[in-house]
Amino acid sequence: MKFIKALGITLLVLFVVDIARYLVYPDVGKLATENPAKTAFMEYREAQWKKEGLIDKKIQQKWVSLRNVSPYLIKAVLIGEDDKFWQHEGFDYQAIERAIEKNLIAKKFKMGGSTISQQLAKNLYLSSSKNPIRKVKEAILTWRIEKQLSKRRILELYVNVAEWGDGIFGIDQAARHYYGVSPAGLSAQQAAKLASILPNPIKFSPTGSSPYVRTRSRIIYAIMQRRGIIVPDYQEVMSLPPDTTAVDSVVIGIPGFLIDQALPADSSAGGAGDNGALSEGKGKGDGVAPEKPSGNSGQ
Repeated sequence: MKFIKALGITLLVLFVVDIARYLVYPDVGKLATENPAKTAFMEYREAQWKKEGLIDKKIQQKWVSLRNVSPYLIKAVLIGEDDKFWQHEGFDYQAIERAIEKNLIAKKFKMGGSTISQQLAKNLYLSSSKNPIRKVKEAILTWRIEKQLSKRRILELYVNVAEWGDGIFGIDQAARHYYGVSPAGLSAQQAAKLASILPNPIKFSPTGSSPYVRTRSRIIYAIMQRRGIIVPDYQEVMSLPPDTTAVDSVVIGIPGFLIDQALPADSSAGGAGDNGALSEGKGKGDGVAPEKPSGNSGQ
């Protein structure tokens, strides 16, 4: 009996230590000036390819400054992935609440409602598992990222490490692979299509014929048109840390209930995001098994 009690205490201590270490490790602050060479998600993909015998397959990525990324792309990603990016401090509680409600209705633990900051924390340091413990670690890292990095830097990191296709990481390679242009040369429609596949870049292609991509990109593009394609004061936004206390109506995404009404019931199968901005369906989440992440914004 004493042995069992001692074992239980030991396991509890190890559990607490495993979570608490993320309060100080890794060194998130260095991301302010240093670009990560490789993320946890990239390492997972490489391990997956090795297991499948694809030893010649390589990660395609080239870092690009945010000033050299089309403002269309920035706007499309914000609309599609994180409608309150400039306002929140890492967590969109309304989106999380909606995701929990959907989980309860579906009687499945998928979570959702992740912000760009949460997606960045997961992609950089964690796995795509839907384990609640991973979510706790992600929350700690997200809090640290928001405290130590500017919003502009968070965006720059995200568009450079997000997965945009099989082995395609970062917007530079995505723009060149799909459209043969530099990231600065992306058109508004191309940007909308690229943003539309972020929930599941392995399943969907921006140049494919998927009804899901057509519908989602059309909605993103329509919102961009309604608000004005170019973000007002774009250079100021990109060069200075934004005032997160102000409401920027240009980068606030469409309410979730409107997208639910606009999307056909079968168009989101296997690929809708869980960010609360455009869609909260299947596909971009953790997936069925922790070892098979599907995209950037899953939980």
